[in-house]
Amino acid sequence: MSRVERVALVEREGSELPLSIQAELLSLSRSSLYYQPVLPSAEEIAIKHRIDEIYTKYPFYGSRRITVTLGREGILVNRKAVQRHMQEMGIAGICPGPNLSKRNGEHRVYPYLLNGVVAAYPNHIWGIDITYIRLRAGWMYLVAILDWFSRYVVAWELEQTLEIGFVLAVVDRALAMATPDICNSDQGSHFTSPQYIDRLLARDIRVSMDGKNRALDNIFTERLWRTVKYENVYLADYETPRAARLGLTSYLEFYDLERPHQALGYRTPAEVYFDADLARPRLRSRLEDDSMIRLATTRSHTHDRN
Repeated sequence: MSRVERVALVEREGSELPLSIQAELLSLSRSSLYYQPVLPSAEEIAIKHRIDEIYTKYPFYGSRRITVTLGREGILVNRKAVQRHMQEMGIAGICPGPNLSKRNGEHRVYPYLLNGVVAAYPNHIWGIDITYIRLRAGWMYLVAILDWFSRYVVAWELEQTLEIGFVLAVVDRALAMATPDICNSDQGSHFTSPQYIDRLLARDIRVSMDGKNRALDNIFTERLWRTVKYENVYLADYETPRAARLGLTSYLEFYDLERPHQALGYRTPAEVYFDADLARPRLRSRLEDDSMIRLATTRSHTHDRN
């Protein structure tokens, strides 16, 4: 159970157990339970929700165009404030303006490897990204790893902060399932950190990163975010983190297992991702060898019986 889920179990009022005992039972710091963070204002929430809507529709928009769009709608906010909101929302690294990206200067940036490259089989190319998930009185962050060939969501995590732990957790869970040839991301601090990079290099995965001001380098993941928000988040209008977690769990399961995709010949992502006939060439060869061995063994057993 994640820290967010354990915190959600805490009863601050009306409980027979004092907070100190609840903290001990849930393996939480007592000081963190007594601390009450300052909630964002209704105005800040409304502006961030509108930025999210604009950016979801136009992922190539930077802070300047978003500021202009907000102004035309009567939302008077300066560009510096928009840049700050975008940074807090986790989308500054996708389309950074001047001095907007907060990538650690000591972190290595890798080149974009996918110009002219088309995903040819499952686990050929993965894309990882973070997006803002709005709640009625706040927001959360969703990180997901998408297989570009099948559009299958290999793993995902939802958290209330942008700390790197939830990114590393989703990478670990995905790598426990499969290993891609290439993994693509933006140049944000999470994806240039040694903790993230080392996990990929340890598996001989080639690291690819979007170019600056090139949001569409990660177009398949951007399309995933647009689908998730238009088909689920905006319609569901989640009130609490728990509701968002339950709702997105259900939706992403539907997305992988039941939702047919036109680009996949109306097959589901799971049907394509787990299709052995579409596996990467070296894996396909191994699967075919295994099939031949099983066939030969079956024929041998049949011959012996006769």
